[in-house]
Amino acid sequence: MQKAALSKGFIYIILIVGSMLMLLPFVWMLSTSLKSSGEVMMMPPVWIPSDWRWDNYETAWGMAPFARYTVNSIIVTVLSTIGELLTTILAAYAFSRINFYGRDIVFAVLLGTMMVPGEVLLIPNYVTLSELGWIDRYPALIVPWLASIFSIFLLRQFFLGIPRELSYAAKIDGCSNFRFLWTIMVPLAKPAIVTILLLKAIGSWNAFLWPLIVTQSKEMRTLPVGLTSFSTEAGTVYELLMAASTMIILPMIILYLILQKYIIEGVAKAGIKG
Repeated sequence: MQKAALSKGFIYIILIVGSMLMLLPFVWMLSTSLKSSGEVMMMPPVWIPSDWRWDNYETAWGMAPFARYTVNSIIVTVLSTIGELLTTILAAYAFSRINFYGRDIVFAVLLGTMMVPGEVLLIPNYVTLSELGWIDRYPALIVPWLASIFSIFLLRQFFLGIPRELSYAAKIDGCSNFRFLWTIMVPLAKPAIVTILLLKAIGSWNAFLWPLIVTQSKEMRTLPVGLTSFSTEAGTVYELLMAASTMIILPMIILYLILQKYIIEGVAKAGIKG
């Protein structure tokens, strides 16, 4: 009994230390956002500002058209997330419940594409969107990210864990595949779907490289790209950069705290079958 208590206490200590290390960059970001320009560069570093500069947030917001950047980020995040959820649900159901010729081969090929680095596809995707005339427009920011092989794989694994007896009973009652998917499978797969939603929303909100490449005007930039406004040839205004970063990351932190209970359940249950 004592050995088990010591083992449990040791695990808690490791988890606490690990969580503190994970929170350290966020604490430093928040601390730096409230410092004066002089305190930012002080050595040794100052963790608690002597003069709390709350006006850094107002100054940072006015350094660039962040209101426009926020609207762009919301549009891109919402539409790309909804689009990915639709394609993921339909594809995962097809690969898990519908028997068609070459299903497993097609799915294996799709999984193989996950080994291709995203950077390799930047130039081909850019050329394709340029031919379509989508550069510096919303379709360039949204359409290439309407499907995710990882999301399809995750939801397919979850669907495989749902008893087939449910589908047999539904077919006896005259339920079509489409109705069975949306009235039975989707509600049962809520943890996995919420997990996919959260991961997609965070990834889309924080995307930097692709929006930087396909946008040319300030009117089409997203929030992460807008952070480049604080870095110039003269240097970086760190206190304003950290203030803007804090404002940008806050919505995703709130979203994560609201939906975090679904993540462990969704990922754990998705790995039951292969």
